[in-house]
Amino acid sequence: MANIYKNDKVSLTNTDLTTLYTVPSNSRAIVKSINVAEDAASTAVVKVTLTNASGTAFVIDNDVNLTSGLKEQVLTEPLIMEENEILKVQAASGAVDVVASILEINREDR
Repeated sequence: MANIYKNDKVSLTNTDLTTLYTVPSNSRAIVKSINVAEDAASTAVVKVTLTNASGTAFVIDNDVNLTSGLKEQVLTEPLIMEENEILKVQAASGAVDVVASILEINREDR
């Protein structure tokens, strides 16, 4: 079993629903934090969802409001993710950088 510390990041510049992180099929993950930051001297609204292996989406936060230059921590507690689950983010407006700090627990030695 291997513990892999990583961060995944995306820059949202349109309103597309964007994959931030997908748990590998041989792993589980603990998401310690999801930091969102407005980076275009404007305002932004961000939505964060978790999609399970069956394709059902669950809202983590539906209304992260950011003003010019503001950053926000989405999680107040760690988020456990199971195999093949997907963390997605979407900006309803504005330009936003998103960084997730993740501990991936791989069941195979590598």
